[in-house]
Amino acid sequence: MRKQKVIYVLRRNPGFRNREVTAKRELSFGIRLASRLLLDELSYQFNKEQIDKQINLAIDNDDRQEFHRLSEKYQPYTWE
Repeated sequence: MRKQKVIYVLRRNPGFRNREVTAKRELSFGIRLASRLLLDELSYQFNKEQIDKQINLAIDNDDRQEFHRLSEKYQPYTWE
């Protein structure tokens, strides 16, 4: 298993004497992966809902060409 690299950056500012020094650390691989998966899921759901609304609007307006165009765009969302 590969270890993740941790980097600490300490900065001293002369105006902040006798105050707490903070250190920054890179985000772990697990946190980055979880955040990316969450963003992917949120964008997937948003895009699916938008196409659903457009398809429903095309059905309400009896626009067959728009419905067929949107249903082709919707195909990737049907495989779950």
